[in-house]
Amino acid sequence: MYPEDGLFEAMVPGVSEDPQRQAEEEAGFPGEVPPVPAGMPHAPVPEVANHDVIDDAIHNPVFQTEDLSVSYSGKPAVLDVTMKVPEKEITAFIGPSGCGKSTILRCFDRMNDLIPAASVTGTVRYHGVDLYASDVDAVQVRKKIGMVFQKPNPFPKSIYENIAFGPRVQGMKGDMDELVETALRRASLWDDVKDRLKDNAFGMSGGQQQRLCIARALATDPDVLLMDEPCSALDPISTGRIEDLMHELKETVSIVIVTHNMQQAARVSDRTAFFIVDLSAGEDQRIGRLVEYGPTDRMFTNPHDTRTEEYISGKFG
Repeated sequence: MYPEDGLFEAMVPGVSEDPQRQAEEEAGFPGEVPPVPAGMPHAPVPEVANHDVIDDAIHNPVFQTEDLSVSYSGKPAVLDVTMKVPEKEITAFIGPSGCGKSTILRCFDRMNDLIPAASVTGTVRYHGVDLYASDVDAVQVRKKIGMVFQKPNPFPKSIYENIAFGPRVQGMKGDMDELVETALRRASLWDDVKDRLKDNAFGMSGGQQQRLCIARALATDPDVLLMDEPCSALDPISTGRIEDLMHELKETVSIVIVTHNMQQAARVSDRTAFFIVDLSAGEDQRIGRLVEYGPTDRMFTNPHDTRTEEYISGKFG
């Protein structure tokens, strides 16, 4: 919300004496930038800032989208996302709730295919291959693009069997014990669990369960790891360990993370994409749009779009 120190009235004449109440009445939904008079710095429709300059700096994208849009039951949820995701880096998606961050993330491994009401248009290329081409098998896509969800979801099996499950399903050959150990080491979990691999995974702490899920995803040797708010339910110590793990993993795996934590995005990511809720079509139509995308240090210190600065500084969201 806007500050309650009289600045809001000075900027926008005619508002009520209670700026918080006025903002709530005008905003309608969290994340909407309130309408402003002519001459104020908001553009009416969000646009990608310096899109061509930023994209030219990414020579080996792992993902490239063009006019990517997703609708649910015919109603658009996020529109016209065009961007390149760099290889072997961490890319963060930030923005208020309902702006389409997770929806776009799920397009990268075709998880939206599992939602009957979802419809995806535009193009998503993975190393130059159209992920939504008719001859592409979504199951094969998910073998190379792993996913870690917001809430840890270990299988009701032993720690060992959680890690071995994916490789066995895929028919991977080799020493399973070695494969399990390697995955747990990559997730910085081996020293914690090496003496209790036969124990049920539900006996682990929340942070350990989330690292187990990361290890389970790594066991199939993915090229990309998608992480949808992986630390939102964790304590600060567990969050720190996950963040340290991401820095280690990006040497071999491309990572895309959705987060509501601005500090986390600033700490871990190399590039940041800021999404917003566009209500220009009416308050009953929430449409996510990409506002700005660029190197994280520039996004947090010198954003090109006023709305990016307002969100990062906490004025809305």
